[in-house]
Amino acid sequence: MSRLAAALVLAAALALAVSGCGGGGATQPEEKGKVLKGTITAVGSTAMQPLVERAAHRFMQAHPEVQISVQGGGSGTGLSQVAAGACDIGNSDVFAEEKEGIDASQLVDHKVCVVGMAAVVNPGVTVDNLTRQQLIDIFTGRITNWKEVGGPDVKVVVVNRPKGSGSRATFKKYALGGAEEVQSIEEDSSGAVRRIIRDTPGAIGYLALSYLDGSVKVISLDGVAPTKENIVTGRYPVWAYQHMYTKGQPSGVTKAFIEYMLSAEVQTTLVPEMGYIPVTEMKVERDWKGNVTPR
Repeated sequence: MSRLAAALVLAAALALAVSGCGGGGATQPEEKGKVLKGTITAVGSTAMQPLVERAAHRFMQAHPEVQISVQGGGSGTGLSQVAAGACDIGNSDVFAEEKEGIDASQLVDHKVCVVGMAAVVNPGVTVDNLTRQQLIDIFTGRITNWKEVGGPDVKVVVVNRPKGSGSRATFKKYALGGAEEVQSIEEDSSGAVRRIIRDTPGAIGYLALSYLDGSVKVISLDGVAPTKENIVTGRYPVWAYQHMYTKGQPSGVTKAFIEYMLSAEVQTTLVPEMGYIPVTEMKVERDWKGNVTPR
């Protein structure tokens, strides 16, 4: 064999070896001009669920050979399952570092957007604003009747989320100052919380702004309404990043879907239309310890 022929054979062997590295699993690596194929399972935050479901629907329409399953269960479930390798994406309202028992160093954080959370009451409650202390007193059981805060003579009914809920963790940390809540009704989805508050006289709970549909009444906190303007400037403190966590850097269709979530197409249409705020519009940022600084 001539030297030239030997070199060509060696180059071909190296090319085959390189192409055989990586890949595998349920997804196909994204290549320019190649049809995306594969499956994705995203589990966790119910506050994020409507956004991820709508985006997944659009993504699957554009890529018919991709199947995306979006499930709730709460932020704690999302973080636990992605850390265990039981799902591809763990959706969460809280940083992985805040969740006990999670090795955050193994997870990659993709901040998709921000959502505000508001205290909400049954429409029959004639109260529009609560001070921070009044809110704490209601959720800790020291205030039990709405007449104690200027409302009707109606018993307060607290509706909470389970302990694994990211919405509960966010509300407890930034609205209640970490105070321990009274034993109350607990529901594991934002939709069920909204329904119970709407149908129960004197009920109070909290919802991500993406779940507000006019059927429950929104309460201001210390005179500050939970509006987009007040959230992006940091005046209204009860908000959370919407995280999509992956175990290590994503690849294949999972990588493509997360890139789609961060694309202008989603960030300028679905994110604002569904009550979320693009991270790029925030004028403050927050670390996992809760420290807020100007961006």
